[in-house]
Amino acid sequence: MALHIEKISKSKISSVDFNNLKFGQIFTDHMFECDYENGAWQTPKIRPYQPIAFDPSAKVFHYGQAVFEGMKAYKDDNNDVWLFRPDQNQERINKSAERLDMPAFPKEYFFEGLTELLKLDKDWVQKGEGNSLYIRPFVIATENCVSASASTNYKFMIICSPVQAYYAGEVRVEIADKYSRSANGGVGYAKAAGNYAASFYPAKLAAQKGYQQVLWTDASTHELLEEAGTMNVFFRVNDTLLTAPTSERILDGVTRKSIIQFAEDKGIKVEVRPVKVAEIVEAAKKGELLEMFGAGTAAVISPILGFAHKGEKFELPKVENSYASFIKKSITDIQRNLAEDKFGWRYKIQ
Repeated sequence: MALHIEKISKSKISSVDFNNLKFGQIFTDHMFECDYENGAWQTPKIRPYQPIAFDPSAKVFHYGQAVFEGMKAYKDDNNDVWLFRPDQNQERINKSAERLDMPAFPKEYFFEGLTELLKLDKDWVQKGEGNSLYIRPFVIATENCVSASASTNYKFMIICSPVQAYYAGEVRVEIADKYSRSANGGVGYAKAAGNYAASFYPAKLAAQKGYQQVLWTDASTHELLEEAGTMNVFFRVNDTLLTAPTSERILDGVTRKSIIQFAEDKGIKVEVRPVKVAEIVEAAKKGELLEMFGAGTAAVISPILGFAHKGEKFELPKVENSYASFIKKSITDIQRNLAEDKFGWRYKIQ
């Protein structure tokens, strides 16, 4: 492809305190963008990071046609930059786009644009444990028209933000019995912007009761456990890991599928099946629920210390040599090129 590159005249990196980063607030020197017009993707370009202007009638503002991805880049001790399973993100953003009737973005555009962007902003990828560059590809509808129909024009962009280890503090969750994140036939499996907007209010209500997140259940019965906040969720009952199968309601998380594959490789029993609220409550009462954790790009694994269901509260035991800590360290070591990558997950930027 013909990629147009406009470089910054002076980097702003010297003004950044990399020891005190707030997640997703500082952005690198450059951004990638490509417009879809007249039925085709136009010449992609990389240019200095800057605001973008839209007409007030741009359809993204009125009908919410917007999808995104979350990825990370890591730098090893040799100053090489690595991505973690970027092919999965590339495939999933197009799957999300299809559900919202948006055009697929060409794979070669995605990878060449991302590679060149990371080569330009390589210095923003910091070495060391916990440091990474968060990468946000997204697509939005840009046609200037307020008719209720799919847009004819779109903009694909990639922006990057340096981040430190994601630490959410102690996490306890409330099991949802009224609000739902998604429903059969809906867009739960897509990374659609509106999915997240709709989750904020129930999360606020849970926070007012002292819970850091909502543990989502199925929309029809609220009897099946599905996701934790914006993450996939795992339960360890005795020595078995349980997690819900992907569906129209549940996101096919890259970290989720990596955990399943890694755990099975290490001989940990994993059951991918519907997980009932009642069985997890019962396991907690019997002392058999040893761990719960969320899985996603930002934190990799986020342990859940306790949960509430219909006013009843449960605390999980403190487990030595937890699955969560073992799996998190093992996967982050692969991401940072500190361990063998027998699965072929790493992708080198070169």
